[in-house]
This record gives sequence, C-alpha cells and structure tokens, in this order.
Amino acid sequence: MATTTCNFNLNLNLVFHGMHPKPMTWPTCAPTLSRRGNGVASLVVTRAIDANEFLGDFGARDPFPAELESSFGDKVLGYGNTEHRILIPNISALSLSQQDCAPVSPSQPPISEHDAQMLVRKVVGWRLVNEEGGHKLRCLWKLRDFKCGVELINRISKVAEAAGHFPNIYLEQPNQVRAELWTTSIGGLSMNDFIVAAKIDEIKTSDLVPRKRVWA
Repeated sequence: MATTTCNFNLNLNLVFHGMHPKPMTWPTCAPTLSRRGNGVASLVVTRAIDANEFLGDFGARDPFPAELESSFGDKVLGYGNTEHRILIPNISALSLSQQDCAPVSPSQPPISEHDAQMLVRKVVGWRLVNEEGGHKLRCLWKLRDFKCGVELINRISKVAEAAGHFPNIYLEQPNQVRAELWTTSIGGLSMNDFIVAAKIDEIKTSDLVPRKRVWA
C-alpha cells in the first residue's frame, strides 16, 4: 500500500460577534490517510489549538502610539484644576415630599382628573374622592386609642404649618383620624395638596397604631 505525504497551509478566518481575532495560519503538518468501512479514504489533520490564540484578546489593550501622542488620558481624567460641580436636580426629579408649596392663584384651574389619578399613586394611603363638585384627597388612620389620635393630629398640624398648606382633620370615633386635602381657592386639587400628602406620609406612626398580636 502506497502512503502519500503532503504539506499544506490552512488559513482559517474567525469572526465572532463583537470580536475580530487575527486570522490564524495553520503550520505545515503531516496528514494521515484513513479508510472507512465503505472503502472511502479521508484525510485527517490533527493540531492542538491554543485557547488564547483561538479566542483572541478579551482584556484591556495598551494604547496605540497615536493615542499616546494625542494625550487622550488628560482629556478623559481631567486636569488638576478641573472644576467639579454637583448639579441640583430640578423640581420634576424631586419626590413630592421634597418639594415646597407654591402660591396658587384663584384663576388657576384645578388639576385634571387624569393628572390627579397619576399623582395619587405617589402618595401612600391617600385616595381620590369627588365631593361637592370637586376632587379631594382623603386618608384614614386606625390608631390604638384616643390619645394616639390626638397625638397624630398634632404631628400632622406641625407638618402642615411648616408647609403652609392645611388639611381638614377630623377625630372620628375614639381611635380614627381622617384628613382631607384640597385647595378651596380653586375648588379642587392643586400640586400643593399632593406635596402636603407626601409630607404627611413621612410622619412616624408606628408608635400610635394598634400593636399586632403575636401568637405563640
């Protein structure tokens, strides 16, 4: 049986998604001739592939000479006298509780029902009610006893006084407090109502509500 030895180079170009390794040139190798059961001969080439060579360079690279000459590092990192500023977010980026109430003109229209439905999602425990031809915000608290109800009213009063916008507060039954917010000068809701509702949400009430029973 005659054996034929052939030398050849195999160029394999690999293109990965997002990666472009350099083309690999397979070195000269001696193939082996094998025969299958059906009498067909096949040429088999075996070569160990270096993983780093196959996958390419995934890490950081050294800068090119042209990049070094351009002093790109100074442009990226900044100079020693670079001025750094902390930008204060505008009102739209602040939460409602961080905003301040603003004067409301009697000629200003109330917030539409659609906008009110969107804003009420930002205040916890408050719901939108329609009474006397206008929308209001209402919130109920179930408290431990009468004294806790009075204490909550005092805490709400301090928040409302600091904000300059006052809700109607009712002590109902021995242990229930109801608060309602709306802007009487425009006959409906203004942004001030949602701001004060958000500020009231931040009042600590864990020491005023009924204690949960713990079963052994």
